[in-house]
Amino acid sequence: MKDNTIIVGLDIGTTKITTVIGEVASGGGIDIIGEGSVPSEGMKRGSVVNLERATHAIKQSVLAAERVSGVKVSSVYVSVAGNHAKAITSHGLAAIRRNQEIGQSDVDRAIENARAVPLDPNLEIIHTLPQEYVVDGQEGIKSAVGMHGVRLEVDVHIVAGTAGPLLNLRRCVQEAGLYVEGFVLHVLASGLATLEAQEQAQTVIVVDMGGGTTDIGVFKRGNLAHSATIPFGGEHVTADLAQILKIPMEEAENVKKRYGSALPDLADQDLTLEITTASGSTHAISAFELSRIIKPRIAEIFSMIREEIDHTLGPAEMVAQSVVLTGGASLLRGTVELARDRFRLPVRIGRPRGIGGLTDIVGGPEHAASVGLVLYSLGENGRVPPIVFKDQEPEKSSEPQDPIVRTSTSPKTPVKASATPAKPASQNADSGIMGRVRNWLKEWT
Repeated sequence: MKDNTIIVGLDIGTTKITTVIGEVASGGGIDIIGEGSVPSEGMKRGSVVNLERATHAIKQSVLAAERVSGVKVSSVYVSVAGNHAKAITSHGLAAIRRNQEIGQSDVDRAIENARAVPLDPNLEIIHTLPQEYVVDGQEGIKSAVGMHGVRLEVDVHIVAGTAGPLLNLRRCVQEAGLYVEGFVLHVLASGLATLEAQEQAQTVIVVDMGGGTTDIGVFKRGNLAHSATIPFGGEHVTADLAQILKIPMEEAENVKKRYGSALPDLADQDLTLEITTASGSTHAISAFELSRIIKPRIAEIFSMIREEIDHTLGPAEMVAQSVVLTGGASLLRGTVELARDRFRLPVRIGRPRGIGGLTDIVGGPEHAASVGLVLYSLGENGRVPPIVFKDQEPEKSSEPQDPIVRTSTSPKTPVKASATPAKPASQNADSGIMGRVRNWLKEWT
């Protein structure tokens, strides 16, 4: 790829759409020169449900990034997530003539044989990702070209998407005036952006916690070896709060981000919120009780991930060395600690690395996939190019920093969680609502 080439990633999610514009620097690295994020419309769990609204949101996101960069966008790499993405691992074999070196054509033949597996005719292959090669029984070979042998084998991770949702997604992007350079699995992009140099030699579980879904990727020595999707995400936590507290989704999202925690023990014990319901009544709820509503859903997501990995690959703590959390929902306080307890592995927040430019804007876990889409174009077979790690310093600590500033108040001082002025909680406590909250909590404890 030539210097000064513009690469654009378009991450289309359930809750937001993000466009990131990257420029290839003279040394081969990537400078982020534009970013545009807008609320998502017309999308649900990775699939288009309203073509017109989704197209409009894509246009708005791209225009916002263009205004920052001063660059006109014509083509994009697009993320693919959701239940319609399927993945299998297939084995390929190629015979090599005696006394001849293995050439690229032999490698291509082995990979093509691995692709020749019966797939549902309604599926379209998105990725064919080679794992390590085996030459005459010798395992662990990353590149077989130039070696001698008579038997070349390769395991290939094949990712396919249902044709209908992919066609709808492509149509939205094209209606927005853009050409689709390629589709990229969402969790693959997140892994490319967040895995550190030392993790490229390990087996790492990447968990991308989005709004509508949570995507799982198991990376083995830098290769995506397993992928799956859980149909729950941060939006479901918000919906739980909205249902239990009887408040709009927008207000529930604000309460979750500002005062919520995935672990009640990490909630501010002296913080009390006054909630104004849609009917106008008010009631008080402590940050501790708020977190007790949040924890079951996050715990359920992690339990489903654990069950998926245990069932497919074996016990998570025996399969992997660590877990990396990405996506906007991973920013909820206590999520890292809860994941550490569920997986029994070291856990950290994954942030994009190996980039320059607007790092203050795209440096959080919520931008992992969009930055990874840009990095994907520089790699080969779904791997990060070595240039990304050229200037990387070893991590000083694996402990993640709490990304949310906690709000503390004097004991029993209520904090307004609504724009509507609230009276003292003692005068307006809605015993009926709080009774239902407590009964709901008892079912989970």
